[in-house]
Amino acid sequence: MPLKLPKIIGHRGCAGYAPENTLEAIHTAADMGIEWVELDVKLTKDEIPIIFHDDMLDRTTNGAGNVADKTLEEIKELDCGNWYGESFTGIQIPTLEQAIDVLLERNLGLNLEIKPCAGREKDTAEVALDLLSSIWDEHDKLYISSYSMVSLESAADMAGDWSRGIVMGQRSKEDWLAALKNNKTPEDWLTISKYLELEAISIDQEFCSEQLIRKILEQNITPIPYNVNDARRAIDLQHLGIKSFISDYPDEINDSLFSVH
Repeated sequence: MPLKLPKIIGHRGCAGYAPENTLEAIHTAADMGIEWVELDVKLTKDEIPIIFHDDMLDRTTNGAGNVADKTLEEIKELDCGNWYGESFTGIQIPTLEQAIDVLLERNLGLNLEIKPCAGREKDTAEVALDLLSSIWDEHDKLYISSYSMVSLESAADMAGDWSRGIVMGQRSKEDWLAALKNNKTPEDWLTISKYLELEAISIDQEFCSEQLIRKILEQNITPIPYNVNDARRAIDLQHLGIKSFISDYPDEINDSLFSVH
């Protein structure tokens, strides 16, 4: 089934306006009229899929340590909103199931990024996709992505009929820029895409050169830049043939793109 995406996808829900990867961020995106959101999924120690980005709890909660070392009960004791603003104090890290309930309630599409802690690449994909497959029916409103080859292989085995893609941009900025300067593609994205029958590549907007975007489009693969938070940059990428953008400020990028004729 061809990958169908809206022009704008809210990054980590709507991270420019609400704490990332929270139910509040999902609701905020929906209230803005955004049709899809991107969310990250990891596993707790007791193998419950939760919506969270980092391996460590420190940056976005009042807790500390590895996510993989905490049970869901321990995770639920944490505040993941106060770091963002006092008005969000008391917000909890949601489970994947809770997030799906809100997505279905608000009629939103989902880019679910499988973001495993080290050593849990296969388990994270299997547990998350098993839950997702039992609840989610609309395949044209779902895109599965990951930077992990192991997670993507598991996704291909479990959900081969769902749209899937690789996340690029995990290497250091210096590695990427050096590769682009030498007229080389930073990662063997084409081999990986063909092997796993991927339809898209999520790529940090910073590395979306004209050369790379052209190569991706020539292979009938959909490039999806993320961290697109500057209106001028979004317009430039649109001129290169980009049709879908992931942004922390989806309303602003949406307005800028639709204002271009």
